[in-house]
Amino acid sequence: MLLIIGLILAFIMSINMGGNDAANPTSPAVGAGVLNIRRALMIFGIFTVAGAGLQGFMVMKTIGKGIVPEIDVLGAISIIIAANIWILFASMRGMAISTTHSIISGVIGFGIIKYTISGINASVLGTVALSWVISPLCSLALAFILYRWLISFIARHGEDLGKKEKYMKLLLVGSLCLGAYSFGANDVANATGVYITITSKLGNIPDFTTMFMLAVFAAVGIVIGGIVIGPKVIETLAFRVTRLDLNSALSASLSNALVVYLFTTLPYVLFGFGLPISTSYAAVGAIIGAGLAQSRTAISKAVAAKLVSFWVITIPGSALLTIAVYLLLRAFIQV
Repeated sequence: MLLIIGLILAFIMSINMGGNDAANPTSPAVGAGVLNIRRALMIFGIFTVAGAGLQGFMVMKTIGKGIVPEIDVLGAISIIIAANIWILFASMRGMAISTTHSIISGVIGFGIIKYTISGINASVLGTVALSWVISPLCSLALAFILYRWLISFIARHGEDLGKKEKYMKLLLVGSLCLGAYSFGANDVANATGVYITITSKLGNIPDFTTMFMLAVFAAVGIVIGGIVIGPKVIETLAFRVTRLDLNSALSASLSNALVVYLFTTLPYVLFGFGLPISTSYAAVGAIIGAGLAQSRTAISKAVAAKLVSFWVITIPGSALLTIAVYLLLRAFIQV
């Protein structure tokens, strides 16, 4: 019964994730006027499900079994409840926070109260934390470089600009597809990764099959959340951080898609676990990088500062909230 309740909460979590994170791959195409929000979300839905189903297991393994030895059903429910509260709070204010940080911070909070600090896998957690810093910096730098290269290329080959713009728009839509796929592969673990051990044990199902089922389950909720809640956050990233033209949008979109895909895939190939990076931070970093390359005054410092403040609060806030929920549930429920 607790598992069923937990999975219902995980589905709600995936809806909240979709509401907050659908903006990550879609906002450049929307901001540049290449796609409207409705069409962008349709593409987002298709490729997010594909990424979750084909590669979602890579990061689910990290969250479910990498940071702490095991997450029991009460811990999983506590982590999901705490993350749901924080993510919904941020989404209603149009803030693109990290659902990844919300979940990982919750796992840390659970690990402290259940296993003490010594029970947390410091090497895996350290690698994950390092990726949180590196990934937005990588996307910022890559977007900056791509934008400058595009401007230089257009200056050298300015003839038939209309034809070039057509191809650039197609590339922008293609990068949205890759970005949504990469998002599904990386972020689907945030909703259901904490349930791998529990579901596998109770159903006597192999881990890989469990991860696939949980990934598809969460992806459906993400798509629903993107459609219902997502437009408000999309508008923030698409129009309020900086004004995106075709060049800056393509630079930001390609940068975000490549960074998320590489951080998901390469560590899994090399070390056996994908890195749960913040796709929100990667997306915002890419948009800021493209905006800085376009003009140092193109960035709204007020909006950027507000986003960063929400990012900073997420880590201690989610951890403490998880601890509070876990202690409250444990006082009333014996598992």
